Order: sequence, then C-alpha cells, then structure tokens
Amino acid sequence: MTGFGKHVIQLPSKKITVELKSLNSKSLDINARMPSTYREKELEMRKTIASSLVRGKIDFNLYVEITGDETTSKVNEGAVRQYMEQLRAIAGGDDAHLLEMALRLPDTLKTERDDLDPEEYKAIQQALTTALSEINNFRSAEGSVLEKDFLARLQNLSTLLEQVIQIDPDRINGIRERLERAVADLKTEVDANRFEQELIYYLEKYDITEEKVRLANHLEYFKNTLQSADSNGKKLGFISQEIGREINTIGSKANYAPMQQLVVQMKDELEKIKEQMLNVL
Repeated sequence: MTGFGKHVIQLPSKKITVELKSLNSKSLDINARMPSTYREKELEMRKTIASSLVRGKIDFNLYVEITGDETTSKVNEGAVRQYMEQLRAIAGGDDAHLLEMALRLPDTLKTERDDLDPEEYKAIQQALTTALSEINNFRSAEGSVLEKDFLARLQNLSTLLEQVIQIDPDRINGIRERLERAVADLKTEVDANRFEQELIYYLEKYDITEEKVRLANHLEYFKNTLQSADSNGKKLGFISQEIGREINTIGSKANYAPMQQLVVQMKDELEKIKEQMLNVL
C-alpha cells in the first residue's frame, strides 16, 4: 500500500509540482495541501486520486513556484502612505526610513486572487495522472516482492501440514496406548466392548481430519486469491484468520509434543503473513 509519485511541469511563468505519498491504512484517507487558488478543484482531484489508489493514507501536495514576472501580491499603497504619515507625526525622519518601517507593518501587501486558467488546470491534471501512474508502479513493484514472500510462507505452511498428516497416526496410536496402560494399571475387570466404545468416543474428540482438510483448502484459497487482479487485501485478511482458526484447533487437539511443535512453527509462519497483510491493497 506504500508508494511515492511525483511529477513537475514547467509553465511559462510557473513551476508546478504534484507529489503523492501513500502509507498503510485500512481505508482511504486523503490529506491535500495546495494554494488557495486551486481549492476550487480539490474535490475533483480527490476523486481522481480515490479512483486510482483505492486504499491508504495519502498525502497529496501541490506546490506552485512563480518563475516569471507574474505575481499575485501587490503593495497596498494606501495603507503604506497612512503608516508613513502616522510615523512621521510621531518620530519624523526621511521618507526612505519611514517607508522601510511602514513595510514591516501589517496589511502592507495585498494578494489578488486570479481565476484558475483552464489550460493550467489541464496541465495539472496530466501531472496528477503521471504521478498516480508512478505511485502505482511503485506499489506494483512492492507487491511483487510481497507475493514471493506470501508464496514462500504458504509453501512452508503446506510442508508443515504434510508433516502433521504424516505423524497423526502415531499420535492416535500413542493416545490409545496411554489409555490402555491407564486402564491396565487399575487392575480391575473392564468390559472390553464398553471400553472399546468409550475409547472410540474419546479418540473422536482428538480427531483432526476436518481441520487438516479445511486448512489445506484455506491455503489453496489464499493462493488463488493472491493471483487475482483485483484488490483483495481485506479478503486475504479474512482467509488468514480462518487459517489461524484451524491451526489453533489442531494445536488444542494435538495432545502430542511433536505435533504441537509443528503447530508452533505454523503459527510463526502465519504471524509473518499477517504482518505483511498490512501492506496489501
């Protein structure tokens, strides 16, 4: 979601710079800074930015530098003369000294607001379009790096899931053996059929078949969503939550140290994915 774009245009008497900076945010938040002359077009420029960037905390800056003879500030001659007369009555002195003092006082300069030139605004629109293209290229480059990282994390999770599947029979056999030893240590007669029924019921509580299937499906769904051309940051966030839910359930049902170690590794990989999710549009 982060990025930077900038474009400078040179007009006959002005140098105009359009600058865009984007940071991570759950929604679109545009902070615009520009001279008052251009405020009438702010809403239109905001819509252009929103349609292109979709999400992020956006700083939009429009800088204008006068490079020719054009200026919107003029000396307020009436105010200067009144200041000079008042200063002369108070302290006296020559006109040059009085003028120097008068120009330091308030309201000696007045700014005349000119209407925005349509051709100038057209140039600004083109500059904004170019800056948006640059920031989107920046985002795309960052996205490619993130995609490689996500795919590597997904592969690690898939590998860990395969290891969970491989050791699951040993886990179930271990639970069965512990229960049988515990019953044997009681040194009492036990109905074999009833014991087998209770054992099956107990082992069903530790069965993780559904969790393994759902986790595999979520990993594949995340990968397919990642390949989509649309903006799916929020959707990927929801999928990662579902992945975490299945991993947590496997961990709570494991009751087997080797599997719990694998679950810890899976949680570590998922946490790294969640950290990077903040950067995804």
